[in-house]
Order: sequence, then structure tokens, then C-alpha cells
Amino acid sequence: MSDAVWGKIGETYALDFLKRQGYKIIFRNFRNRFGEIDIVARDSDTLCFVEVKTRGSDRYGLPQEAVAKSKQRRLIKLALSFLKEKDLLDKKARFDVVSVRYSDKGSQPQLELIKNAFELDEEPDND
Repeated sequence: MSDAVWGKIGETYALDFLKRQGYKIIFRNFRNRFGEIDIVARDSDTLCFVEVKTRGSDRYGLPQEAVAKSKQRRLIKLALSFLKEKDLLDKKARFDVVSVRYSDKGSQPQLELIKNAFELDEEPDND
């Protein structure tokens, strides 16, 4: 299977996992001109923009380590545009990451939720 297929399978596991954690799923794969957010969900009174990272091994590091600063900046732009588009700028929001790891490709994955995985920073965006 391709990495893209494993990623979609990981997202499906993540959706079920988040629902069990009490999240209400609003969108899956929200897209606009800035890119794509894997999952938009509500956790109590907070809107969560969730990035899902799936890995078949730790060879290249933990899945959550793949959410580098450049990816964070893209997700922040996406989230801000989503909030503006939906007239939700007054709502609490955060960025979560769900790590999906397989010890081997035939096994059940281990899932980890990292709430508030990163925040808006004060650095100007120079991209």
C-alpha cells in the first residue's frame, strides 16, 4: 500500500479515536487555497484543527515530529481562513495532533492525542 493509503487509513482510525475522546467531528479534509486540514472538530467549547500523522515505524522519528514549523504555519493560515469564512473568529480554537503508529503494517495502530500541540507564534510570516 502507498503512503497516501496508509495516511487515509490512519485518518479513519483517528476519527474514531477522537469520537471516543468526546470530540464532535465537523469536517474531514477541509480544503481551501491554503491547503488541507485533516480534521476540524469541537472539543467541548473549543474548535480543534487536528493534523493526523501516520507512520509504519519510528525509523524517521515519531509521527508528531513531522509537523514542522513550515507545516504549522500552513495550518495556522488554513485555520484563520476557516474561522473567517465561517464567521467563528470569536471562538476558542487550538491545534491538536493525532499520532498513529503501527509496530508492523498488519497490526492495530497505537494512537496518541497531543492537545494544543502548537500555538500561533509572534514571529512574522516571511514565506
